[in-house]
Amino acid sequence: MKGILMAGGVGSRLFPTTFGVSKQLLPIYDKPMVYYPLSILMLGNIRHILVLSTPDDVDLYGRLLGDGSQWGIQLDYAVQSSPKGIAHGLIVAQEFIGDESICMVLGDNVFYGPNLGYHLLDAQELIEHKNMATIFGYSVNDPSAYGVISFDENNRAVSIDEKPSNPTSKVAVAGLYFYPNSALEVAKSIVPSERGELEITSINNYYLDKQQLNVVQLKRGFAWLDTGSHDSLLEASQFISTIEKRQGVKVACLEEIAFEKQWITKSQVLDLAESMSLTPYGQYLLNRFK
Repeated sequence: MKGILMAGGVGSRLFPTTFGVSKQLLPIYDKPMVYYPLSILMLGNIRHILVLSTPDDVDLYGRLLGDGSQWGIQLDYAVQSSPKGIAHGLIVAQEFIGDESICMVLGDNVFYGPNLGYHLLDAQELIEHKNMATIFGYSVNDPSAYGVISFDENNRAVSIDEKPSNPTSKVAVAGLYFYPNSALEVAKSIVPSERGELEITSINNYYLDKQQLNVVQLKRGFAWLDTGSHDSLLEASQFISTIEKRQGVKVACLEEIAFEKQWITKSQVLDLAESMSLTPYGQYLLNRFK
């Protein structure tokens, strides 16, 4: 399975800050925003990942993340020249994907909760054995800003509507998608929406109509944060700060994940920690692995 991390867009909801910096490079508490979705791919054992960004920003991601070898993964980079929609990212990534299945995650989404790794691996199993796609739903107060999943009386998904003015459900589609390779051809067949984008909802409805869509509802105990606004960015930082200080663990600590996956050694972790020794992040690693 190949991973795609969507780190493009102009971040208009965060203007004027994002006039000069890519949204996904902004900090959420003690680490860059992009670390959080990258950690999700790593938790899912996905080691070959394409970072998609804008022509102006792609080199900045390369400078921050490098080739990924420090975490035992491989990172490639590609340019999405204009914001043509999430589904358009699949088309841009076609050569990278090849004949593999796909996990796509949005660069401004934070996921936190128990057994999250299990859900990621289960989604991969469903692709391998049943050729089924998987999306994740999360109940929000204002679902009209998202793709919204409607359910029947048996709690089975029956439709997904993109940013409906009158939502029939409060369950929004979170920015994490698992697809079989056939999603590439589906993306190519999509007609652009009124706003000129290839909507990921169209791909999700394709698999829903074919009864090949698994919908996992992230319920109590899980947190899904879309950090695309000033308020949500602040709330996410406060949430991560609270979790880390109360539990004494780091959320989305890439070095720790890589070590636990046995992709890098303890000495490699300590070398990385030394370069950040003046920060709480580096001190955490030094205390954890010395």
